[in-house]
Amino acid sequence: MSRRAWVQVACVAITLFMGVPLYLIALAALSSRESLNRFPLPLLPTDPSVETLRTFLDTTGIVPGFVNSLTVGIGTVLLSLLIGVPGGYAVARYAFRGRGPYQMFLLLTRALPIVVLSVPLARIFLNAGLYDTTYAVTLLHTALALPTTVLITAAIFVGVSREQEEAAMVFGASPMKAFLRIVVPQALPGIAAAAMFTFVLSWNEVLGATILTLNQRTLPAQVLTTLSDSPLAYRFAGGFALVLPAVVFIAIMRRYLLNMWGTTLR
Repeated sequence: MSRRAWVQVACVAITLFMGVPLYLIALAALSSRESLNRFPLPLLPTDPSVETLRTFLDTTGIVPGFVNSLTVGIGTVLLSLLIGVPGGYAVARYAFRGRGPYQMFLLLTRALPIVVLSVPLARIFLNAGLYDTTYAVTLLHTALALPTTVLITAAIFVGVSREQEEAAMVFGASPMKAFLRIVVPQALPGIAAAAMFTFVLSWNEVLGATILTLNQRTLPAQVLTTLSDSPLAYRFAGGFALVLPAVVFIAIMRRYLLNMWGTTLR
């Protein structure tokens, strides 16, 4: 087989590896409880039902948890981009002493276990009156996402022509205007990639949200506290509810990657 054929086979294998679990979770969540007890389990939807999913959504704390997760996820994306994009631009454009070690330090912060950050932050947020709020979880998730946001956007800004930015300033644009009008549009793929990673990280994070909240828990934290005493159908419905918003967000942001990189991704 040619190299191109092997690449296609590898792409199909990776797609199946990632897509089959999602399909099975969706199939179980949208099937009746009777069909889940059959053996062998059908691989095609034979008895579709939203009863299990409706029961899951009617459970106390699920809808507020969903709203909290959405609030935290969007807030984390906005805050991470607001801080991380200028940080990535500075790393890419300016040569300063210690730039290499600084980038390595950013990566090392991701090596810290979440509990190492969560426990001290819980003490700080208690003293500041932010404990058990979505603001506390948003700040934690932003701290977790900032290193990758800075590094991803820095890698994209390196590929943006400096000459175009300088030409815009020669014709009267301020540095900020040149950045917004010339650099940012060309860096949208990297910004979209950073936003996708940040949202998925925030949506799936559970340990920090569990430590920092009691009554304002995100959906993963809320589901985690009820899984041990829940039936199998409830677990499948919970998994589907956790996966679906992240998949939808990635599908929305993906078009920015395709529109900007074009045939490179096709």
